[in-house]
Amino acid sequence: GTRTIVLISPGLDLFAVSYALFRIGAIPVMIDPGMGTRRMVKALESVQAEAFVGIPRSQLLRFLFAGAFKSIRTWISTGACWSGRAYSLRRMPYAGVRPEAVPVNRNAAAALFFTSGSTGAPKGVIYTSGMLEAQIGYLKNSFRYNPDEVDLCTFPLIGLLLICMGISIVLADMDMTHPSNLNPRRILKNISDYQCTHMFCSPMVLKRLADYGKEQKDCLGSMKRIMTAGAPVLPSVLKEFVALLSEDAEIHTPYGATEALPLTDISHIELMDLDGDSENFMKGTCVGYPLEGIEMKIMPVSEHPVASMNKVTFLKENEVGEIVIRGPNVSEAYWMNEKANGLAKIYDVDTRNTWHRTGDLGRIDPEGRLWFYGRKSHRVISGGKVYFTIPVEAVFNRHPAVSRSALVGVRKQDRDDKIPVICIELVENKKRKIYLYEELRSMASENEMTGDIDKFLFHRKFPVDPRHNAKIFREKLADWATVKMKL
Repeated sequence: GTRTIVLISPGLDLFAVSYALFRIGAIPVMIDPGMGTRRMVKALESVQAEAFVGIPRSQLLRFLFAGAFKSIRTWISTGACWSGRAYSLRRMPYAGVRPEAVPVNRNAAAALFFTSGSTGAPKGVIYTSGMLEAQIGYLKNSFRYNPDEVDLCTFPLIGLLLICMGISIVLADMDMTHPSNLNPRRILKNISDYQCTHMFCSPMVLKRLADYGKEQKDCLGSMKRIMTAGAPVLPSVLKEFVALLSEDAEIHTPYGATEALPLTDISHIELMDLDGDSENFMKGTCVGYPLEGIEMKIMPVSEHPVASMNKVTFLKENEVGEIVIRGPNVSEAYWMNEKANGLAKIYDVDTRNTWHRTGDLGRIDPEGRLWFYGRKSHRVISGGKVYFTIPVEAVFNRHPAVSRSALVGVRKQDRDDKIPVICIELVENKKRKIYLYEELRSMASENEMTGDIDKFLFHRKFPVDPRHNAKIFREKLADWATVKMKL
């Protein structure tokens, strides 16, 4: 039950410490330092942890933010203890005996994983032992993992789950906290040297490898399964990456969140078939079918708490609204955050289960597939019309000079609603040509959904979330656009 902050770089120490904490029944508290030190400290302060295990540099927090960590009684460093006021893992003698694992209560808190904070203040998600068991079960049964696999680990929390199934993992030669900075040559060498058969990665990793492989003509022959999550994957990236794989390999693009992962599944084969329909790009991103045991519904968009599922009238097929889900791997509460619980959780009186409001928008088609339309907080309402990020951006992502686009809303002083603005990040080495604006405006006018959008801004490099380096940080981009347009 000891809440223990874990601030260790991805690697052997992180895995060893995490498993040790699980074994003795302590509660690891995991957070992404990429969100910024002050935001991280504020989030961790709410946990009132009693122990701290981290790299030597992280021990500075006890002095720089003493008030935030006053509840901590035990400090442990993975290396040197230059302050002399902490224990060191390096100096701890090997016990020689393995303590019995503490019996677990499936409904008791087993870990706290903080959200990335890319769409607001980071929230501590309470993981129960039952949730972790369900996640491992989905990987084993729905995605057919087995102990013969060799996984290239680019995301440590997934690595923790895979080791539980006896799968060997290879720690990717990269900074896992900044996937966009990876060296593709090193990753391909990891795969070749250890004949890796599987990889879970951010779409940014997929894109970097696809770009490099296209130029170098490298082939990932040993890879049998790739899972990518964290942000929508552009069809063009999928096509380029598939060319590097053997014919029997599969790419899966499951949908999920820190509060519930995974929820759906679909393979690249079906996605590429769907992409063949020229109209599908306007209908969101297909993220597949709900996994067995996952219930998924679409409710009307609301910014207010919903007290009971009995008060919700759900939408019909192909109607766009907020995605709500429940299942064995879905968290039921945030840590010490009643406001977030009120906005994101709905209690079902009939079944005594809790549903989670994802904050994402989407629709369910007649085949039962979920189509993702973007975050609820990112939609732009202007002149009584609602613009959804994913389908709107898909219109402009088709331009060969556009690496990616982002819809943001800019509020004008004399208007109550917002002006829809399209921010453009160009393909690397592509120069902004004088006629590009006109081409984008022409593309907008050809589509009923985007016909009245006429504001375009060019941004050198979009701000992205710290965890996957793939989700566009639209809040920051909207602030930039407001200044740029001088409204």
